[in-house]
Amino acid sequence: ILNGLNVEIKRGQTEALVGSSGCGKSTVIQLIQRFYDPLEGAVMIDGTDIRQLNIKWLRQHIGVVSQEPVLFALTIAENIRYGREGVSQAEIETAAKEANAHDFISKLPLKYETLVGERGAQLSGGQKQRIAFARALVRDPKILLL
Repeated sequence: ILNGLNVEIKRGQTEALVGSSGCGKSTVIQLIQRFYDPLEGAVMIDGTDIRQLNIKWLRQHIGVVSQEPVLFALTIAENIRYGREGVSQAEIETAAKEANAHDFISKLPLKYETLVGERGAQLSGGQKQRIAFARALVRDPKILLL
């Protein structure tokens, strides 16, 4: 239960929610994504209560990288592009560079065409997170939740 939480984050600002396990960090992330609505108060984006926004539209503008990223048994490029049609190779590589993934990808024999295996089994945990981060960045989200 979160009581009396009031946070304002301005465009371009970076903030960290830090706290012990069970203190509500994940709850805040879920509220922002509107997985459920607060019983009291409101979650506002640009002065608008997110309950007034179309959920699909809202979620299209939010990029999320979880602690346990989901990768598919596809190539690295396909995993970065996943969910967004028409992404160019240049956009994929730019996102990978921003996510600090390009260097390790470039050292792989097949580079961006490397198959990651079921759930990314061919990659380390950190590499999977960087690929998931690049996937979020390639969508150019207005809000990025890590």
